Amino acid sequence: MKTVVDFLKKAGTYYLATVDGDQPRVRPFGTVNVFEDKLYIQTGKVKDVSKQIHANPKVEICAFIEADWLRVSGELVEDDRREARQSMLDAYPALQHMYSADDGNTEVFYFKDATATFSSFSKEPRIVKFG
Repeated sequence: MKTVVDFLKKAGTYYLATVDGDQPRVRPFGTVNVFEDKLYIQTGKVKDVSKQIHANPKVEICAFIEADWLRVSGELVEDDRREARQSMLDAYPALQHMYSADDGNTEVFYFKDATATFSSFSKEPRIVKFG
């Protein structure tokens, strides 16, 4: 999983795909954190993306660096513990002007049964499973 996290952090921005009814939705994200050996992302409960994840937790993320890209598919599981939310906010201090661990809005999810595929135009795909 370390190679997945390193890639996502180096990319800075990744794109999260969810489903809204029968319509795919994709948006940029930047939060990625490891807490208790699980890969976490963060959002706000008031956002449409949160509602989409709760309705269908199967998601995919994609990030690109030069000629290499990473896709991670799996199921997101909400972790409603304060410690998990605070860990994310500690990893991203810039978020603390918009979110707090106790605001009732901050929400973190971890990947369950994830498959990460590293791809390139010049190398064979490499698969990492975690969660």
